[in-house]
Amino acid sequence: MELTMAKIHSWERAAIGASLGILTALAWAYMAMPMTMAAGSGLSFLGLGTVMWMVMMAAMMLPGAAPMIMTYIRVHQRRRQLEKAAVPTWFFMAGYLAVWAAFGAVAAVAQWALHANTLMTSAMGHLKPLLGSCLLVVAGAFQFSSLKQACLSRCQSPITFLMTEWRDGAIGAFTMGARHGAFCTGCCWALMLLMFVGGVMNLAWMAVLALYFLAEKLVPWPQTFSRITGAALIVGGLLVGTLY
Repeated sequence: MELTMAKIHSWERAAIGASLGILTALAWAYMAMPMTMAAGSGLSFLGLGTVMWMVMMAAMMLPGAAPMIMTYIRVHQRRRQLEKAAVPTWFFMAGYLAVWAAFGAVAAVAQWALHANTLMTSAMGHLKPLLGSCLLVVAGAFQFSSLKQACLSRCQSPITFLMTEWRDGAIGAFTMGARHGAFCTGCCWALMLLMFVGGVMNLAWMAVLALYFLAEKLVPWPQTFSRITGAALIVGGLLVGTLY
């Protein structure tokens, strides 16, 4: 019986891990598709923008959430050895993505407002230099804040988070996922807004930020790493403001 359950758990982890990879790949494939949005399309602009941002959040944040999700599966399998972890794991992921989807919806409204007020180079472009430099400085300063460091500490250790936040059942899994998403958003929101600096549809910039979000959770000295990044962003923002 134990051997059978061990095999089931192993296959379950592999299947969920593969599904996570497929979802991430599909999100990146969607973002690679040519997109245009007319300036005066009103609700359609907001609708398309919201979908785009939500998919972008999945593409960028699922890789960073993978260590937490895979740890959740293992913890669930140990706590409920005779139960399958697939359903609660999907609820955990849904809770996590729901928070980032909400952030994406807010970002889409911001994109519409910025473009409508001619503060962006184009609907899918980037902020004009002065505003972009200000955002770089703000994002850099946030890296030194107590909120950033507190949220980062909750994101970096999956085991600690799960042991302190554990809730049973599908609703409990969704709640845990949402709480993890909230801490992750609190950690990354300012850096995520730098998409407006590098270009909303700049895939290379998306990849750089996604890799940074993952690295920030995995490096052994995350606080120092984030502060070095913050200093670099502040210097970069000041340079952009001076040169342009």
